[in-house]
Amino acid sequence: MKTKLKKGDLVKVLVGKDKGKTGKIISFVPKKNRVIVEGIKIIKKHEKATQTSKGGIIEKEAPIDISNVMLVCPHCNKPTRVASKILDDGTKVRVCKKCNETI
Repeated sequence: MKTKLKKGDLVKVLVGKDKGKTGKIISFVPKKNRVIVEGIKIIKKHEKATQTSKGGIIEKEAPIDISNVMLVCPHCNKPTRVASKILDDGTKVRVCKKCNETI
């Protein structure tokens, strides 16, 4: 699925236990249509001790479905949908649907 989100974008979570929280996109999982957002959906993973690393409980972010997050416009600070627009010089830019500013 083609998405209009990019790594580093500020997004707001729409559903789940972290509903209403905002965070930056750290990475994408394109085959599963998921994103990993900084500080959102933190899980605890139990790791066994090895020769190189110490074992214990590690907290890390789990992936969230792309449909459950929405881009936050940097100009109006509201969650918004994204439109594409081609400028006169031929460059393609993302546009906020609420305030019509380029993102």
